[in-house]
Amino acid sequence: MTAPHTTSTAFRDLSLDGRLIRALDDAGYSYCTPIQAETLPDILAGKDIAGQAQTGTGKTAAFLLCIMQRFLEKPAAGNNQAKSPRALVISPTRELAIQIHKDARLLNKYAGLNLALVYGGVDYEKQRRQFDEGVDILIGTPGRLIDYFKQGVYKLKSVEIVVLDEADRMFDLGFIKDVRYMFRRMCKPQDRLSMLFSATLSFRVTELAYEHMNNPRIIRINPEQVTADRITQTLYHVSNEEKIPLLIGLLQKIDPKRTIVFVNTKRMAEKVWGYLEGNGFHASILSGDVPQKKRQHLFQEFSEGKLPVLVATDLAARGLHIPDVSHIFNFDLPQNAEDYVHRIGRTARAGASGDAVSFGCEEYVYSISEIEDYLGYKIPVQRVTSDMLVEPSAPVKMQRSRPGPRGKKPGSRRNDRAGKKKYHHKQPH
Repeated sequence: MTAPHTTSTAFRDLSLDGRLIRALDDAGYSYCTPIQAETLPDILAGKDIAGQAQTGTGKTAAFLLCIMQRFLEKPAAGNNQAKSPRALVISPTRELAIQIHKDARLLNKYAGLNLALVYGGVDYEKQRRQFDEGVDILIGTPGRLIDYFKQGVYKLKSVEIVVLDEADRMFDLGFIKDVRYMFRRMCKPQDRLSMLFSATLSFRVTELAYEHMNNPRIIRINPEQVTADRITQTLYHVSNEEKIPLLIGLLQKIDPKRTIVFVNTKRMAEKVWGYLEGNGFHASILSGDVPQKKRQHLFQEFSEGKLPVLVATDLAARGLHIPDVSHIFNFDLPQNAEDYVHRIGRTARAGASGDAVSFGCEEYVYSISEIEDYLGYKIPVQRVTSDMLVEPSAPVKMQRSRPGPRGKKPGSRRNDRAGKKKYHHKQPH
């Protein structure tokens, strides 16, 4: 019997190497998800793929299994140089790159391939030393990948397989020039295998696919169902002044154990964090200027259930698989529809269920029409009643670090490298 989010196609039916099957069995995976069942046969046959599926449906495993199968079938030649990774996986964010590497390590348990992970912000020399032992699969973000390439640490011409993950996010974050820079320095599209995966395949993404891939097959899994059907969505129309009282009131009723509260600005993240801590909810902030080591520590604590609430900007909205996230709050509605889909996709992953609660306040309610047009249906509206609003206790104040030497502010490049923290989160009494 298969789970609702899987198909009847077993991994054993795909003639995968026994070492990969063994790793899948250890992880408890026997049957393909729809995106895996649709893409793996073509990719394993050597065809380029541009795949779209909902978040949390197994796109990462699809391309990793393909890469590993190809390399196990055809091991590297004896004269393969350390500067010659055979596969390159490009990720738009550090968090997604780390997650891909984690999944790769799981699947590589018995395969013995050499993996390398590179991303900006930390460990420049340590990451560089990974190439000393040779690299089969290189996973990284555009900036650090190009940095090492220009330093001559590795070569792009040797890449046999390239994967562009979350391609639409590459456009959003302004990385598309970097992506094209790397593509143009690889071998010709017909001489390599190329894969592109994303939760959404816009016109600009498909245009990129046809420009740098070899006649890719476009695969869309349930494009009309852009959000997981196990997410219960609710919209509350509130004034700006009611948002904090309603958030605290709802959290008191659900007893959150793994909840993400999305906001649009760092300033609002600090405000929400202060009220959460002041009202008995242990929380941390995840925004773009949180140092990488601190960021990874937050994700680990959140994944392990030690941190019940994460207040996040859209940095955390894409590509991260955090198990058992029960509730997503759009404290601020996102300003475009795709971000809404990616935000609420942090819950109800891999066949689980979850709740997504959105506040339609006077500042951001204008986004609702675009979001609902994109979804193809109306988000159910619940009325806010007086018993749902609580009088919050005073917020905890955030203590800021003093400026560093020579006027350098904490969070600057110099002090981030030194490992200094931007904020000291004061715990509630």
